[in-house]
Amino acid sequence: MATIDEELSQLERDIRQLKIEYDMYFGGGRKRPPNEVEWRIELLIKRYSERGGELKFAQRFRFNNLSQTYAKYKDVFRKRVAQREEGKVQRHFGAAAKAIEAERARTQPEISVKEAAVAAAASATPPAQAPASSAESRGFRMVCSEPEKERQKVDQLYDAFLRAKQEAGEETSKLNRAGFNEFVRKTTKDLQAKKNCRDVEYVVETVDGQVKLKALVKS
Repeated sequence: MATIDEELSQLERDIRQLKIEYDMYFGGGRKRPPNEVEWRIELLIKRYSERGGELKFAQRFRFNNLSQTYAKYKDVFRKRVAQREEGKVQRHFGAAAKAIEAERARTQPEISVKEAAVAAAASATPPAQAPASSAESRGFRMVCSEPEKERQKVDQLYDAFLRAKQEAGEETSKLNRAGFNEFVRKTTKDLQAKKNCRDVEYVVETVDGQVKLKALVKS
């Protein structure tokens, strides 16, 4: 018989799998919604909602976070299903592949500071060219030019990034403040050198349940 911790881990995997399969469904990669995965999640949530007294503090905290993440996803899925039924959603045939790639990136180890800086510099664009975020996006913005002298700003950015990942149910064990500070410092210097700018804007946003950190050049 599975332990409580094992069942909570299974619940976490099922919630992650549910998002992937719903993205595939909305993208045209599968014909039906993932009802079986959703049924398993509902069953576990109902079981531990009724047996909350059996959970230790850490287990109850983890269960509540997973329940909140599932409730948030479920609300998004419900709205998208309604839009699909009303014919308001356009089909993007590459969505399924993107969903799988996103999950693969989520489960791989965190990229190094150097790799993160290169990725941020390569994707940086002036605000006028920055892609518009979806209606589900919400985020934190911070502008800096000398991160080593603006530690309070960098700390606020780190806290916002960490909080967003926790709320989205993403892995945060590999995050640390020192590595993040170095990433911001190096990314800022790289962009200033390559784009001949002074200010760099960092944006933390959650789009379709996934947390993104962007570095944008300020004109």
